[in-house]
Formats: sequence, C-alpha cells, structure tokens
Amino acid sequence: MNGSKDAIYNQFSPELKGTLTLEQFKTTADPFLVGVESWEQVVDAKMNQISEVAWKDQTGTKGIRAYFSEENQIEGLSIQPLQAHEDTDAKFTKTEFQLPMKGEWYVFWGGNDALSNYHYEHETQRYALDIVRTKEQSSYQGDATANENYYAFGEPLYAAADGIVVEIKNDIPDNVPGVMNPEEPAGNYVVIDHGNSEYSITGHIKKGSVSVKKGDKLKQGDPIGELGNSGNSSEAHLHFQVSDGPDLFTSRSINIRWADQSQQFTRGNTIQGMPE
Repeated sequence: MNGSKDAIYNQFSPELKGTLTLEQFKTTADPFLVGVESWEQVVDAKMNQISEVAWKDQTGTKGIRAYFSEENQIEGLSIQPLQAHEDTDAKFTKTEFQLPMKGEWYVFWGGNDALSNYHYEHETQRYALDIVRTKEQSSYQGDATANENYYAFGEPLYAAADGIVVEIKNDIPDNVPGVMNPEEPAGNYVVIDHGNSEYSITGHIKKGSVSVKKGDKLKQGDPIGELGNSGNSSEAHLHFQVSDGPDLFTSRSINIRWADQSQQFTRGNTIQGMPE
C-alpha cells in the first residue's frame, strides 16, 4: 500500500532475484494493485523453517502470498486473482463430522479461498483438508527422507461419522518423502457412505493398514487404518473431504459441518481431533 516495491525487492532472496528483475517485478505489480484499497491477512503459518503470510484485497478478488526464510528473506512471492464460490460455500453437509484422528493437528490446506486452500479452485475437492501433525513448528525430526520420522506417519485413523464402507484401497506403496505418485493420487483410502448422498473420503493411508472392508457398518470413532504417505503426497498427511458421490474425481466436494463449530479448519491453525 506504501508503494515500496524497491524495499520489497531488496528483501528477495538471491535465488528469487535471479528469476525476476526489479523492473519485471514493478511491471507485474503495478497493474495488479490498481483499485486495491486495503489488504486483509488470511494466512499466517510457519512450518519446517518457512513462514507464509497471505492477504486478500477488500473485494476478495486479488491475493498475495509470500514465503519468508528464518532470516526474513522473501523466498517466494505470488500474486493471483481469486474467485469466490458463495453458492457452495453456504451449503453444508447434513451429517456432523468429527476429525478422523485423535489429539492435536495442524491444518496445512483448508479454507474457503485459494490462498488458504489450493483445493478450492477445483469443484471435486473444493472443501478438502490436508492435515499434518507438528511439534515445535516442524512436521518431522531427523532425516527428512524417512517416513517414520514424520509425526503423522502411522497415526490411527477413525470413522468421522456413522456409515457404511463402500470403497477401499490398501495396496499402494508409501512414497519416499518428496517423491509423489500422481498415477494413484488418493493413494490408499476408505470411502464411507453416511447417507443423504454424503461420502467421506480419507486418503493417503499407510499401505496394508486399512482395517475395514466394503459393506462394513461403522460407528463414529471406529478404527479404519493408519495415516501414511501413499498417492500424490510429498509427506505423511491426511487428505479428508466429503463429496456427493463415492468417486473422488467425478463427485462434487461439500462444505463440512463439524460437530465442534468453534474450531477454524483453515490453513495455519491448530485443531483438536477426537478425545484421546
């Protein structure tokens, strides 16, 4: 808002300066900022030595995302148009869901805009969540290439609400962290029919850990498997969503009605799962 593009550019990391000149930065930023009267911060997140801050303008149609190193250099900066989907934002599941894990977790992606939730731009996954477990603002300790060093890996998973199992997959290998499997995007998963055309999809489950089968009737809190790093996943995390059909890629995502509506399931927030 102060027009201090030279000062911002001077805070760029050497690598970022190598991809963009000051003039290119100004040429891109100037037209983007036309009409902007104020910025609202929507993300303030820190994990694995990188801090992220994101803002949207007063109309909700423009967004800025910046990544900062521990030395406060700008490691990445993006500006993007934003599109709201107010019609589907206002429609929630009839079923009330619990988070399908126990204890304290961190929302890596979640929220009703593309800055907070990269899924939001895609109708099939618009209200999906990606959730990790962290300690001291890190999702792992030690060797980052070993699944066992990630706090989320192997954590038990539970049915998020009563229902009937309609699909499972249990034989996709867990990835080496940082190496993804786009051929099997969801990895191992459990799909539960909760009635009212509402299906929960729990993805990236650990290979061989799925403990339910098609046709099983489940109560909320029944164990279904262990969290893993299978599928299109760079590290152990939970992908969870509710859709109007059992297929992740052809059904439409539905905004989730949580039993505990005091929690903010948006990027950067810590949330509580089922009671231990």
